[in-house]
Amino acid sequence: MTSLHIAVLYGGWSAEREVSLLSGTGVAEALESLGHSVTRIDMGRDVAARLAEAKPDLVFNALHGTPGEDGSVQGMMDLMGLRYTHSGMATSVIAVDKQLTKQVLVPHGIPMPGGRIVRSAELFAGDPLARPYVLKPVNEGSSVGVAIVTAEGNYGAPIGRDVAGPWQDFEELLAEPFIRGRELTTAVLGGRAFGVTELRPRSGFYDYDAKYTEGMTEHLYPAPIPDEVARACESVALESHRLLGCKGASRADFRWDDDRGVDGLFLLEVNTQPGMTPLSLVPEQAKHNGIDYPTLVQMIVDEALL
Repeated sequence: MTSLHIAVLYGGWSAEREVSLLSGTGVAEALESLGHSVTRIDMGRDVAARLAEAKPDLVFNALHGTPGEDGSVQGMMDLMGLRYTHSGMATSVIAVDKQLTKQVLVPHGIPMPGGRIVRSAELFAGDPLARPYVLKPVNEGSSVGVAIVTAEGNYGAPIGRDVAGPWQDFEELLAEPFIRGRELTTAVLGGRAFGVTELRPRSGFYDYDAKYTEGMTEHLYPAPIPDEVARACESVALESHRLLGCKGASRADFRWDDDRGVDGLFLLEVNTQPGMTPLSLVPEQAKHNGIDYPTLVQMIVDEALL
């Protein structure tokens, strides 16, 4: 294996900054253990100057959220002539936007929930969909800003201008029908799906805290689901990765209505830069497949160099 000078780009200023710092730290330590030279860059507004000064052979993009996952940083690195891990600019622009993702995938038969974009101000006048429904930002990850609106309101709190909720933080939201059932996820890397994990939050739903607080969510691998549903998860994850033009690791997140069999499976989103923290699902699934963390990091580096 050739030793490389790799810049690990992490941190930044998105709502997912703390997760990115954890991911980047883990990646940097793994790269150093493999014999690579590593420059850590906590992204600020001077990121282009710092990358130009570092002159890395490769940038490992460990950013999550905007602007590291939405095509902005990818476009900058393209202009600078830098090679980097994970998906390119066009794929990142589409995949971070849940509505654009639907426009690409649904015509190819990928099952995704319906719904529509609503202005947050509309919510104070009336419901955009029949309850129960889900409200989420169009282009945030890690379940940031997700609200489930039930017959009783948003977990007991009515929607209102003075009530805490995503309508206070985002001008527009995606409203989707609520899919009862179970949370499933599948990682993809190198043309291979890594199986299916079921995520069972100890309470509430699989929100930001449930994802990143140890002990708040039970991870069941392999997911205790019928074989045909597991095969469908892997097939949809692989096909979505291909249709979107993803590179490196991606992770497909699903809701499954277990009363409807395979017809109850719906893709929610494809994460083009999934977490690499100790609680993250891609490293966990890789480990179940005999791939330790440093090897996983090297596999992502190798694909970026192709």
